[in-house]
Amino acid sequence: MTDNWNLIGHEWAVDMLKRHVVNGTTRHAYLFAGPPGLGRRTLALRFAQALNCQTPIEAGIPCRQCRDCKQIAAMQHADLTVIQAESEGGTLKVDQIREARRSLTLKPYQAKYRVALFLRFHEANDNAANALLKTLEEAPSYAVLILTTDNAEQLLPTIVSRCEVLRLRPLRIEDVQQALESRGIESSQARLIAHISGGRFGYALQLIEDEALLGKREERLNDLQSLIPASRVEKFAYADKLARDKDAMRQVILIWLSYWRDVMLRSAQAETPLVNIDRNVEIEGLAGSLNLSIARTTVRALEDVLEKMERNVNSRLLAEVLLLDLPRP
Repeated sequence: MTDNWNLIGHEWAVDMLKRHVVNGTTRHAYLFAGPPGLGRRTLALRFAQALNCQTPIEAGIPCRQCRDCKQIAAMQHADLTVIQAESEGGTLKVDQIREARRSLTLKPYQAKYRVALFLRFHEANDNAANALLKTLEEAPSYAVLILTTDNAEQLLPTIVSRCEVLRLRPLRIEDVQQALESRGIESSQARLIAHISGGRFGYALQLIEDEALLGKREERLNDLQSLIPASRVEKFAYADKLARDKDAMRQVILIWLSYWRDVMLRSAQAETPLVNIDRNVEIEGLAGSLNLSIARTTVRALEDVLEKMERNVNSRLLAEVLLLDLPRP
């Protein structure tokens, strides 16, 4: 079977899931772990199609054209329940898990399996995580639960141990660039987006489909450039503006983190390709004027802000401390 479910990369994962479908050895729970934008959700939906397609091309290969396949792709199938926090960086609550549990007690309406897809499960609060544990222990034979997460280590070990864990890795930058070029994207643009995506093809497609994302990234990196030499007053004013929208702040911090990781890599003279290749000259300049220890401290500070935001620490305070501590070359 050479078909890769029309996915770019993750061949080993597709092969394994196909074998489970073909051999009738489907597990009751799977955990797809890896950074966001990697294609975790797409892989999960393809797997749901492979489980429930009425007219497969061959065993384990969904047609992607029948009613079931199309409804699953649109996440509107009667036997597919999608459970996620209201917004990225939000909280997945216990009521949502209870609702999913109720739906899993019902036999499938039109397909072979009832599939519950728990997206970004690291956003589940403790009560929700414990409620799912009970479901994992008592899942009926016709149910398949699929969880996605940034990192399996963020979840309760008891949940991870009850799932078949697939740790997905970013693709090679060259492979993402090639895949984008094959879709008609001009070569220099494909190269830039492949680098910015860090090998996450799902994120690369988002950048292609939503041009505003690249514009926002440019704006946020320009802000960072002007904040490095800015006065305390300017930094406090920016921190106030940044902290007003938690989701937007999280996106800003992620972009700045990718930039400072590049500075750290250049300070360490690592061979790893830069994410922000269009900022190469700036990054080289900063790396030359700061030592590795300072670059690493800044990366840690940004990671620390993301972690504390997850724990609902005051966003304004986090932004102020971060900006005041930005190193000056």
